Amino acid sequence: MSAIVCSHVDKAYGATTVIRDLNLSIEEHEFIVFLGPSGCGKSTLLRMLAGLEDISGGKVSIGGKVVNDLDPGDRGIAMVFQNYALYPHMSIFDNIAFGLRRQKVPAPEIRKRVEAVSRTLGLDPYLGRKPAELSGGQQQRVAIARAMIKTPKVFLFDEPLSNLDAKLRNHMRVEIARLHQSLKTTTVYVTHDQLEAMTLADRIVLLKDGIIEQIGSPAEIYGRPRNMFVAGFIGTPNMNFVDVTVGRAGNRWTLTGAGTVLSIDGAGFHLQPGDRAVLGIRPPDLKTAGAGAAGLLQGTADLIEFHGNDALVTFGSGGKEISALVPARDCPVLHAPVRFTFEENDIHLFDATSGASLRRQ
Repeated sequence: MSAIVCSHVDKAYGATTVIRDLNLSIEEHEFIVFLGPSGCGKSTLLRMLAGLEDISGGKVSIGGKVVNDLDPGDRGIAMVFQNYALYPHMSIFDNIAFGLRRQKVPAPEIRKRVEAVSRTLGLDPYLGRKPAELSGGQQQRVAIARAMIKTPKVFLFDEPLSNLDAKLRNHMRVEIARLHQSLKTTTVYVTHDQLEAMTLADRIVLLKDGIIEQIGSPAEIYGRPRNMFVAGFIGTPNMNFVDVTVGRAGNRWTLTGAGTVLSIDGAGFHLQPGDRAVLGIRPPDLKTAGAGAAGLLQGTADLIEFHGNDALVTFGSGGKEISALVPARDCPVLHAPVRFTFEENDIHLFDATSGASLRRQ
């Protein structure tokens, strides 16, 4: 059993509370990603699971056993750190085997297990080398191999790819995903990189100021954000936000803001005439408007950023800066007038005061 349950977990440093009444259940074999901005408590929470930080309040259980007072070595976990933490004077073989030797595992068994895990991670040619002779990606694979060889119930990854360049991060992300698919070990992964979270996670736990803002699959968090913080944090380029006032015109709702009046059916939202709300629309969901198009946002192209197949067009509309991601072949010229529309199913509406989503569940 390798399920993890956090019940009313708190963490405080003196008078400063960094984790507040956190409740979380992680299923056996699940890949969970803790995501959030710097200082949100994600690494602190991971270190509490590992036993590297004391728990100020509440309970943590792994495999049905409360582990609050257990040493890290008794929790059935293995942790991969951001800085690899390899012994520079040891060979790669010795680095991987170090934990087993401390456990006094017989030498033939150590060799058998090191060779098996090295084959899995493609490290066979490097077992006789020292860490300094390997690339960053290879060193990170050694750190993962050292964790794997202990056959843990739970893998913990603390921003393991942040020291790698973009190409290596992409490569290692694929390797970690394949490794999880083959081992099916419960995995908890900390990152501030939403691309890693979206591509790796079964579920994302999005944190802010020590509080869980939303838990869900990548598709759920991207498509149905619970509030403006979630909507603004997830998605690249960032979601556009436009302050609007809700009105009623016949059997339709109006959203007045950013120098325009938008007409929507509104059946998917909780709306009242006169409410102040925030309209959210992602740049890829803005489409070049033809003549007579509804839901119009228009202005002058102030900035154009080419992204290869796409281009990000930034324009001003009613004093707001708005971005649209368009196919590069349809990109307007700089300073040209632009007009964009959208499908109602693609918009989000949030309460202007609380930031909570107004979408009907």
